[in-house]
Amino acid sequence: MRLGDVNGPSRASEVEDLLRELLPHVLGTLARRWGDFDAAEDAVQDALLIAARRWAVEGPPDNPRGWLITVASRRLTDQYRQDAARRRRETTAAAMDAARDRVSAPADTDPTAGDDTLFLLFLCCHPSLTAESQIALTLRAVGGLTTAQIASAFLVPVSTMTRRISRAKQRMAVDGPTFGPLSERDRDERLRAVMQVLYLIFNEGYTASGGTCLQRAELAAAAIRLARLVHRLLPDEGEAAGLLALMLLTHARSAARSRPDGALVPLEKQDRGLWSAAEIREGIDLIEQTLPRSLVGPYQIQAAIAAVHSEAARAEDTDWPQIVALYELLETVAPSPVVTLNHAVARAMTDGPQAGLDMLAELGSDGRLAGYHRLIAVQAHLLEMRGDRAAARAAYRTAARRTTSLPEQRYLESRASALGPEDKPEVP
Repeated sequence: MRLGDVNGPSRASEVEDLLRELLPHVLGTLARRWGDFDAAEDAVQDALLIAARRWAVEGPPDNPRGWLITVASRRLTDQYRQDAARRRRETTAAAMDAARDRVSAPADTDPTAGDDTLFLLFLCCHPSLTAESQIALTLRAVGGLTTAQIASAFLVPVSTMTRRISRAKQRMAVDGPTFGPLSERDRDERLRAVMQVLYLIFNEGYTASGGTCLQRAELAAAAIRLARLVHRLLPDEGEAAGLLALMLLTHARSAARSRPDGALVPLEKQDRGLWSAAEIREGIDLIEQTLPRSLVGPYQIQAAIAAVHSEAARAEDTDWPQIVALYELLETVAPSPVVTLNHAVARAMTDGPQAGLDMLAELGSDGRLAGYHRLIAVQAHLLEMRGDRAAARAAYRTAARRTTSLPEQRYLESRASALGPEDKPEVP
């Protein structure tokens, strides 16, 4: 959804923000009531376009959400009426009377409005969809990004993203998405999928996996906005709070992560005065409130690790023993190769580079991160710490060849060059 500048950029921007905020509420309500996600989305998009034009001139109505639900419902009613008329006119009349009854419900007073947004998130993260489709559908249906914006963020053509979203909708229609209440088990599984999707979106926004930019600010902002939404809907879910805290504490470093020319600045070299104090404070408050009263999960532990980094005024003040202890806990709660990779870095800071290299050797032998450029980059860093310049230089260059991110590639090449020229072969 992109709104035109009808009555000045300020009014249009305010209306766009409002419509983006209302989108998941309205679409969730319509999809639940009518049981047809695809048709509901078309109707909601029509209603948003009408609202964008009208509200930018007249201003929003007193009840903008109810207004949108009513207009979109009428669109759906009209569409079903036309479709049905083509098939069987007499039956249509009775069917549409029933539909009108549903539309006449006071949408603005719907007590399940919050649940409708959560329902929409659950729908977009349907288990029959691939992770790529879940991400695309969530960003479009709940995040309010256009297909072109999502395609740009993931560096694929618009036509590719359009097909991906269309296939996701078709898949949901074939598999029969659940429009009714979920069992407690299904709800918990779907919530985990939602949080995983949001974290994937955030990670791609915070460190782009490819292209010329280190970060994709729009994706990171969308992920944080949606994580806030989930936390607001489920305030007693400790992991929802942990996920939001983790995003905020990580995102707080964004301004310090690159120089004006786009060059990457590693954590230990960052100007911590550029870190966002507001995001750090909010993230720490969230994690301090959540940890004592909920079952500890991986997002809360990762947020606690990020909080320890945030509390160090200088890199050399970092409480690495506490970070190691938290990684040990994380490996118990949610073991993964990436967790072990990060744990190895922390271990090297407390017990020396060889301790970290030993962990990486075990990690590399199981093959799960074979060829992963960050594994090789960490190896290069620890080899440099150990004083093995030639091996470190070779590893930096191998990692640089394997990353598809231009800023990361340049940074790794610069680290290799800083270690001096290649050793010349001896002349016999």
